[in-house]
Amino acid sequence: LNQEGEGAMKVIAWCVALTTPAVALRGWWTAKVPQRAEMATTGSLAATVLDRVEESWRPRVPAPRRKSRVAVFLLNLGGPETLDDVEPFLYNLFADPDIIRLPSAMSGIQTALAWLVAKRRAPRSREAYDSIGGGSPITRFTTQQAALLEESLNADSGESVEFRCYVAMRYWHPFTDEALARATRDECDCAVVLPLYPHFSISTTGSSLRALLAEMQASQPELMARHTVVPSWHDSLGYVNVMSRLVADEIKALRADAGKAPTCVLFSAHGVPVSYIERAGDPYKRHVERTVALVARGTSALIGDADDIEFELSFQSRVGPVEWLRPYTDDALEALAARGVRRVVVVPVSFVSEHIETLEEIDVEYRDVAINAGITHWRRVPALNLDKDFISELKTLVNQALYVKPVVSTSEACVVNSFDLDDRPLGVLTGVERDVELLNTRTAAVAIALTLLLELFFDTKALHLFGV
Repeated sequence: LNQEGEGAMKVIAWCVALTTPAVALRGWWTAKVPQRAEMATTGSLAATVLDRVEESWRPRVPAPRRKSRVAVFLLNLGGPETLDDVEPFLYNLFADPDIIRLPSAMSGIQTALAWLVAKRRAPRSREAYDSIGGGSPITRFTTQQAALLEESLNADSGESVEFRCYVAMRYWHPFTDEALARATRDECDCAVVLPLYPHFSISTTGSSLRALLAEMQASQPELMARHTVVPSWHDSLGYVNVMSRLVADEIKALRADAGKAPTCVLFSAHGVPVSYIERAGDPYKRHVERTVALVARGTSALIGDADDIEFELSFQSRVGPVEWLRPYTDDALEALAARGVRRVVVVPVSFVSEHIETLEEIDVEYRDVAINAGITHWRRVPALNLDKDFISELKTLVNQALYVKPVVSTSEACVVNSFDLDDRPLGVLTGVERDVELLNTRTAAVAIALTLLLELFFDTKALHLFGV
């Protein structure tokens, strides 16, 4: 019995030795984590100890890691959404020294001049916008393009990447700084810059990249350090294919309505001054011509029997006393009619969404020119807008920029297209190199003043230069 009692005492001693730390742990746990006090006092001491042991060996689950967030900036011109927006939009346009670069001696009057032009032009511009529904649809289309692109990118982006698409307009809301601010609030880690201008020009892509670079340098150094640019996509396969399909569809519809007969497909691109091409090295004309050649080939392949189809290129929206790219669209239509052409399919080649230059300038003004010249069958290819193949191509461009092609900074995107962001351009549009135009400063100033005076007093179409 004594031996058995001695053995029992040893067992009790071992139990005390083992449970004393557990009791101390229980007291510490209760003091440090009061909400667990009730849990600690329920059940047996042994159960509490076993619970603590089990918890100490349980694998720790790491906090969920946030996806890497990629901002995609869609750059575009912008436009007034309502008739009330027209005048402030025009003011923003002309108050921008990158659009109207006055000589330094006149720079102080730029805002006053912008106010005067906007005030004078607003009534006539409101009439034009009223005729197409009360405002420009460019913001609506671009916003929808961004939403569809974001959805498509995230559909197969995997668990580690999330895309956020932002519209960054040059002259109306949402402005570039607004888009950057939203990307910062959304904690984006890097950015892909996708200009919605297929063809690089110092007056469109160059101007938008200049604004984006200035904003990133000033307020978003993180995105400045981690971004890449799609410099141009005038010859990308997806873009050429969707354009070819849209043109072929219009030709087929015309043949279905009026039979097979000689037809001219007239590509109408936004014009630029000849000096931008010949002196400043703007690649715009070369890019447009490459697109037209590829789309003509693709269209011919789709319709099969294309022996009665001819393809031509013209340029619209010229203004002022300087020479612009030729042939002009209105002149080209009259020349076609004079040659006996009676069927025309017009293709707005440099526009990815409907706006004032397609809905009013082409559909109203140029159509009147064509009908008055003797053209009897008129069709116009729609802009790309929300075409699913177009959205798919935008997705491809973003993925290629992010995963396939070398990183291209804002500055590099301009350099490869002969545009120096450090330039101080003179003239109506951005990007004319200072060393080229230095001898022509007085001429440029006179041309600017003359254009603005014509706009102020004779209601010429000067604003078509800017797509308004």
